[in-house]
Order: sequence, then C-alpha cells, then structure tokens
Amino acid sequence: MENSKQKISLTGAVAVIAACMIGTGVFTSLGYQVLGIKSVFAIVVLWATGGLVALCGALVYAELAVRYPGSGGEYNYLSRIYHPAVGFLSGWTSATIGFAAPIAAAAMAFGKYFTQFAPDVNPTLAAVLVILIAAGINFAGISLSSAIQKGTTYLNLILILVLILCGIAIAGDYQHFNFTVGKADWEAIMSHSFAVSLIYVSYAYSGWNAVTYVAGEVKDPTKTVPKSLIWSVLLVATLYVLLNFVFLLRVPMDQLEGQNEVGAIAANSIFGPIGSKIIAGLICLGLFASVLGMTIAGPRVTDKIGQDMPALKFLAFRNKSGAPIVAILLQVTISLTLALSASFDVVIRYVGFTLAMFTTLTVAGILVVRWYKKEPLEKSLYHVPLFPIPAIIFILLEIWMLTYTMIDHPKESLAGLGTILLGLMVFFIFNKKEEIKTENTL
Repeated sequence: MENSKQKISLTGAVAVIAACMIGTGVFTSLGYQVLGIKSVFAIVVLWATGGLVALCGALVYAELAVRYPGSGGEYNYLSRIYHPAVGFLSGWTSATIGFAAPIAAAAMAFGKYFTQFAPDVNPTLAAVLVILIAAGINFAGISLSSAIQKGTTYLNLILILVLILCGIAIAGDYQHFNFTVGKADWEAIMSHSFAVSLIYVSYAYSGWNAVTYVAGEVKDPTKTVPKSLIWSVLLVATLYVLLNFVFLLRVPMDQLEGQNEVGAIAANSIFGPIGSKIIAGLICLGLFASVLGMTIAGPRVTDKIGQDMPALKFLAFRNKSGAPIVAILLQVTISLTLALSASFDVVIRYVGFTLAMFTTLTVAGILVVRWYKKEPLEKSLYHVPLFPIPAIIFILLEIWMLTYTMIDHPKESLAGLGTILLGLMVFFIFNKKEEIKTENTL
C-alpha cells in the first residue's frame, strides 16, 4: 500500500510551484528589459502581461491534469493528445535543458548574490555547491525535499513582501521616477522590444506548471492540481508586478541596464550597504528554494520517459526512498556543465524560446481535445472557465513573443530548434531498436 505521507498536499504543491517560479527571473531580468523599454508603465504592463499568460496557461493545464492524470507534465499531455513522438520531444527538452538550464541559471545567480556578503567566495564554486546540495536533498525522497523546500519558499515570499513594503514606505530619492500613461508609453507596449522582453518575463514566470510534473505524487490530484496552479500564479503575479514597480521606484533605469543583480541594487537604495548584504543573503535562500523545487520536478519527467520506453528504462531506476536517482544524476550533470560554461542571458533566451514552443503546443492541445477529438469530461470535474478565451490569449501572446525572439536572437532560437531535432532523432533511433527487438522475439 502506498504511504500517504509521501503525497504532496495543496500547500506543498503551491510551494513547489512558487519555488520554481520565484527566483532567478524576478531578481535578474529587469536589467535586460529596461535596455529596450524606457517606460515605467510599459514595464509594469509587461510583468502583468506575463502574469496573464501564466494564468491562462494554468487554467488550461488544470483541465489537462484532470483529463490526463499522472506525472510527466507536457510529456504526458502531448503524448496522449498528439503522438508519443511529440510527448517525447517535450520530455527530451525537459530532461536535457528544460529544468537543467534554469537550475544552472538560478545557481549562477545564487553565486553572484552570495558574493555580495562573502566577496572572497568564488561565485562559480558557490553555484556548483548549491546544485549538488539540492540534488543530495532530493535523493532523500519527495517528503523530505518538499518539507525543506516549503520552508525556504515561505522565507522567499516574506523577503519579497519586505522589499515591496519597505521600498514604498522608506523615504528615498524619487526624482528619477516618472510614471506616465501617454502615447509614448502605449507605443512602448506595442513595440518590438516589448515582445522580445516577454521572453525574459516568461522565463521569470516559468515553473507555473511545475506541479503537473509531480501530479502523480499529489494528494487528491483532480482537486489539488487545479487549485494549486491557479492560486500560485495569482500570488506570484501580484508579487512580481509590485516588486518590479518598487525596483523602478527606487533605482533609475540607467543604473539597472544590463545588470543581473537588480535585487541587490534596489536593496542598497532601500536599506543601505549593510541591509543590502542581508537582503542578498536572503535572496540566496530564495534562489536555493528555486533550485530545489526544480530539482524535485525535473527528474520526474525523465523518470516517466524511462517508464514508457523500455530501451530507456534505466532512467526510471529509483532508490529506496523512491527518488529517481538516474534522472537526478543526468539533470545535475547537465546543470553543472551549463553553470561552468554558459552565458547567463544566452541560457535564458535559449531555454525560454524552446520551452515556450512546447507550452504553446500544450495549450493548443485543449482546442484539439475539445473541438477535434471531442473527448468528454464529467461536468462535476474542473473545466477551463470562459473557454476558449484563456487558450487563445495564451497562444496569440506566445506566438508574438516567439516570432520577435527568433528575429532578434536567431542563434538561440536555432539552438532550441536544433535541440528538438536531436530529440526527434533519438526517439526514432530507440523506437527502431524496440521494433527490431520485438520482431526478433516473435
């Protein structure tokens, strides 16, 4: 009999999603956005738009989680909606870069913030250590990982609230701040730069679908998964909009341009040098929560691939605690490689572009299920509210973002497409081997 204590509760599921969402993006990406957008109003709308996209996606994913229960996220949904090859490509992307790259980015940000109060520590070494520690905790099993991660996530939420409240309440120099809603501001919203900046915001919101990867380990998933998706997105979106407003309120845009450590820069304006170091330390704990949350969710996708493809069954090997150790080791290896060799902003664009293609395809899947396949769902179960509006909003905004990202950053976009093509080759090679093995057995 399965031990119920190993199941994730609603608060645990919300914590997993919040930990995966809150972290690297919100504390680093604003510096890239203000390079092309000089309007405070447009930046606020940008982050609100990112929240709208995530909420629309969550509303759709919630129904897909009810229709297709079990772990695996997009791998599970795309395999059953379209074709096993499409699901495999999503799982391949998640297994290779989808979680490993954001883990590496969060760890790199951890290293940078860590040097704010420990300048003698090598930031790369700190990044490597946080990846290894998160993996070690995950080896202990989902129950221990979830318990530790919930605690650090709550601390992260408190930190953001403190920055928001103190950033508004404590007096400062606001001469640089100009919040206007005029023609130029609306033009900024409709601009090329706004569309491209959505890739950074989407990255900051990435993780809103994390609980679908561990849905099979959630208590009463038909109720818990939809609730956790919706509540976590609403919570994080509100915090993101307010926090970035405070960053712009406290620090002139030209001081943020191209900077990764916007959280530390803003904290210095609010609390001074000593307070800034304390905040940097707390941000490190939040980034650790993000690394841990993604370390929990990511290997479950690789594990699901191992369960479904006999030729890759070694990926599904678990230890006595139930942790998918081979999948975890694979993710850690890729994360460490990226942390030691990759450029932070390039990784974000590369991962953001690649993952957006699969989330868009997944959301479009609800239209296929409802309109083409016409698969029924009990009225008592969760259905997407105001269908198909959330799905259409999500798809249109994502296509807009993907189009301009491909135009402005073709190298990262082509790298993403190359990763998918490589995955397709792997799928057909292993499928061919399985067919030959079956024929020989017969």
